[in-house]
Amino acid sequence: MHITQPVRPQEAIERLLAALEPHAVPLNAIARKKISWDFKGKPQLYLFKAGEISILRNSDGLLMVTVYEAHLFGIAEILQPMRTHGLRAEIDCTLLRIDADDALPILREQNLWEDVTRLLSYHTAYMTYRDELVVQQRTYSVIRNHLLEMILLPEETRMRTSMLDYIQDRTHLSRSSILNVLSALKKGKYIQFIRGGYLQHIESLPEKF
Repeated sequence: MHITQPVRPQEAIERLLAALEPHAVPLNAIARKKISWDFKGKPQLYLFKAGEISILRNSDGLLMVTVYEAHLFGIAEILQPMRTHGLRAEIDCTLLRIDADDALPILREQNLWEDVTRLLSYHTAYMTYRDELVVQQRTYSVIRNHLLEMILLPEETRMRTSMLDYIQDRTHLSRSSILNVLSALKKGKYIQFIRGGYLQHIESLPEKF
């Protein structure tokens, strides 16, 4: 069964970014840079405009999701500061920050809490979607789900990240189990990839293998 990603609340995100950007300041977000939720002791909201930003679980570094489109990070961390996840720029990014103390009055004054709710609901739905990809799934199903997710990425992005790295970063599967499945899929002409394990094309993927 193909697991469908939740629908991104594009218009809500655009309204939030438009309201906050005039009051935000640029941040130097270079490739592989980890980004703290605080700046000079103050909680931050981060306005992501372009590039690639990943969310990683702090306990073990597991990559939960990589975001490629404009987004707003930090709302949940302000309202419920558990700090169980962190941000990392995968490539040089266009990123701005704004103190929570400055952002919250803007959200109130412009009556943007419905958009905030839509954004937080999307985040919750995405975590549920991600759990469905990996929890209580057989090894092949986990790999299949991630390949179907990966083929939707722009070709430029796929050519930067091998299938092995993409799947290993997001699961606890062993290198050998992933490579064995990928090799069998290529032999069966279900997928095509070039040297280095960069996914080019999916012909079809059986439900079971």
